[in-house]
Parts: sequence; C-alpha cells; structure tokens
Amino acid sequence: MKNLDITTPVKVLDYDELPAADRHIVELARKATFRSYSPYSRFRVGAAIRLDNGEVIEGANQENIAYPSGTCAERSACYYAHARYPEAKFESIAIAARGTDGEFTPGPTAPCGACRQALLEYETLAGHDVKVLLAGRDNVYVLPSVKSLLPLAFTEFH
Repeated sequence: MKNLDITTPVKVLDYDELPAADRHIVELARKATFRSYSPYSRFRVGAAIRLDNGEVIEGANQENIAYPSGTCAERSACYYAHARYPEAKFESIAIAARGTDGEFTPGPTAPCGACRQALLEYETLAGHDVKVLLAGRDNVYVLPSVKSLLPLAFTEFH
C-alpha cells in the first residue's frame, strides 16, 4: 500500500496586500455580486476573469425556479469570456460572495465542483496556471492555479 498526500498552497492576504491588478479584479468580482439574480437562495456570487488580452469579464450567479436551470457566477463568466474572446487565454479569476444577510461573507467562498471542473478546462486551454483569488470580507485566499482547487480532477484519458 502507498499513501498519497495532497496539499494545496494557499496564501492568506489582506486586501491591501494584493498587487493592484489583483485588487482590481477582486473589486470587480465584489461589484458583480450586485448583479446576481438569486431570489431563491439569496446567496449572491460574483466572478471576474482577467484575460491575456487585458480584458476582464465579469459574471454573477443566475437562479431559476426550475432548479438546476440557473448557473453559477464562475461559469457565467468563463463561458462568456471564451464566447466573446475565443483566442484569449485566462490569466486569473477572482470570486466574491454576499450571504443571505446581504453582506460580504467574512471568509472566502470557493467555487462548487462543477465550476472547478469548468474552470479547469479553460486553465488547460490556456496552457498555464490560472491564479485564483477567493475574496472574503476579511481576507483573500490566493491559490496558484485552478488545478490546486481540484487536484484529482477528471481529465482526458491518457
């Protein structure tokens, strides 16, 4: 028998410790939470993706009474980013959330499994690591890649 230890490197930073480009997409992800349509869960999520062409694409979760017909903020952003700029590669993504009380969550909120898998597809397409910024009210988790969120990901068969 062999054990496999998997670790995920996470930097925990205050907002003001982030480089300016990272602060910018965190702020855009936070603003995107105000465009969430979430009358059922009242959990508002925003995402912002920086592309290698300099564009930043935002998304917000969109719910539907016919659950699961809605979509998460991360997938709305990544699908629109690739549809709008199919040649551009993802560089980084920031995610923020506001809870049912309307306030930003104290700690960072991570993407669901489906979003992790979808984002991993675009990291693979980019051919390099895509930085992940998970923004809470009190701090920001910085991960080196989408793969670090999903270390045993479903990938093509080799």
